[in-house]
Amino acid sequence: MTSLAAEPHDPAAEVRASSDVHASADVHAFAGVHPSADADPSADAERDEADSMGAPFLAQVWAVARKDLLLEARSRERLLSMGTFAVLVAIVFSFAVDPAVRARSIAGAMIWVTVLFAGTLGLGRSFALEREAEALTGVLLAPVDRGALFLGKWLANMAIVLAVEALVFPVFALFFNLGFAGSLPALVAVVVLATAGFMALGTLFGAIAAHTRLGETLLPILLLPLLAPVVIFACAATQRLLVGRPVSDVVSQIKMLGAFDLVFLFVCTAIFGAVMEE
Repeated sequence: MTSLAAEPHDPAAEVRASSDVHASADVHAFAGVHPSADADPSADAERDEADSMGAPFLAQVWAVARKDLLLEARSRERLLSMGTFAVLVAIVFSFAVDPAVRARSIAGAMIWVTVLFAGTLGLGRSFALEREAEALTGVLLAPVDRGALFLGKWLANMAIVLAVEALVFPVFALFFNLGFAGSLPALVAVVVLATAGFMALGTLFGAIAAHTRLGETLLPILLLPLLAPVVIFACAATQRLLVGRPVSDVVSQIKMLGAFDLVFLFVCTAIFGAVMEE
C-alpha cells in the first residue's frame, strides 16, 4: 500500500494569499469594478441602467466639489482673502464717493466691481493646491470624467463666491444705506445667474492659467474681457432693482444672464478635457 506524503503546512503562504485577495478587492472597489457582479448579466444590466441615469457622473461632480469645499473649510484661505478684500474696497468706496452724489445711483456698479475682483482673486487659487503639491497629474490620472471635474470645481468656486457675496451686499448696504427688501427674490436671481456665468469662465481660465508660468497674473488678462457681457447685464439689473424699479424692468437682463450661463457651461464643460490635457 503506497503512502502519500502530506504537503507541509505553510502559514506564511496562507497569509500572502489572503493579503492578495484583500488587495485585489480594494483595487476593484476603488475602480468601481466588482468581479462577482461582472459575471452576472443581470448585475451588468442594472449597472448600465444606473449609468444611463447619470448617477456615477453626479457622484463624481459631488466628490470633486466636496473635496474643494472641505479643503477651503479647513484653511479658509480664499474666503478670508476675498472677504477682507471686499470689505476694504467697500470702505474705500465709502470715502471716495462725493457726498453730493447719490450712492444708490452707482451702487450696482460698485458692488459688481468688488465681486469681480474679489472673485478673480479667489479663482487664482482654485487650482493652486494641486499645482503646488504637484498633484494635478494625479487628479488627471484619476478615473474621473473631465466634465465632472470641471463641474465639481465650478460648484465649489460658486459656493465660495456666493458666500463672499453674502458678505459684500450687507457691507455695501451698511455703508451706502441701501435697501433690498422690496426686490430681494429678483436680486438673488440676478446674483446667482451672474455668479454662475462668472465661475464657468473663471474655472476654465483658472485651469489654463495653472498650466503656465505666469499663473495668477495671466488669469485677469484672459478672463475680464470675456466677462464684459455678464458684468454689464448684472450691473444693469442690480442698479435698477436698487433704485426701486419693478421686477418687470429686469426680466430681459435675467433672461440674457441665463442664456450666457447655458452657453458658458456647455462650451467650458466640452473643452475642459482638452485644456487639461495640454
